[in-house]
Amino acid sequence: MKNITDSFVSLGHWSSAGSFGFNTDILATNPINLSVVLGVLIFFGKGVLSDLLDNRKQRILNTIRNSEELRGGAIEQLEKARARLRKVEIEADQFRVNGYSEIEREKLNLINSTYKTLEQLENYKNETIHFEQQRAINQVRQRVFQQALQGALGTLNSCLTNELHLRTISANIGMFGAMKEITN
Repeated sequence: MKNITDSFVSLGHWSSAGSFGFNTDILATNPINLSVVLGVLIFFGKGVLSDLLDNRKQRILNTIRNSEELRGGAIEQLEKARARLRKVEIEADQFRVNGYSEIEREKLNLINSTYKTLEQLENYKNETIHFEQQRAINQVRQRVFQQALQGALGTLNSCLTNELHLRTISANIGMFGAMKEITN
């Protein structure tokens, strides 16, 4: 194992003028690795993300259609209520001649309840749309985060050798020891 490592180290010391070699400087290769990982994530995650967004869009459109149907039903109820209102107004005129004011109160209650129902339906539609949008955004964020994390873990696992792993652990233990001494 030491001979293989030495051969890579010796390849890294070749002159860079027109020759090919391995760069063993981990700080210089990290931007390249990150750009490759990001490129792969974008290339492979684009289709999944697009499908997810299309599905979300269809659900939101279905919710909007359902809300529009509810709105149509509410408008129909409003028209019925208006027809009833016209009927009540005719009766009110007849009763007003006789001195009844109870019909006027019923008319106002009917109008108020109809408008309240319409407002409630409109609020429900808006809340449903907002909720579905937030849920879609959160699911997309979660899916992208999971894919990025899986890609990063895959890259780390494929690039991390036992020797490098042990050196990293030793360096971190040394840093924690130094931090502990500073805090004491």
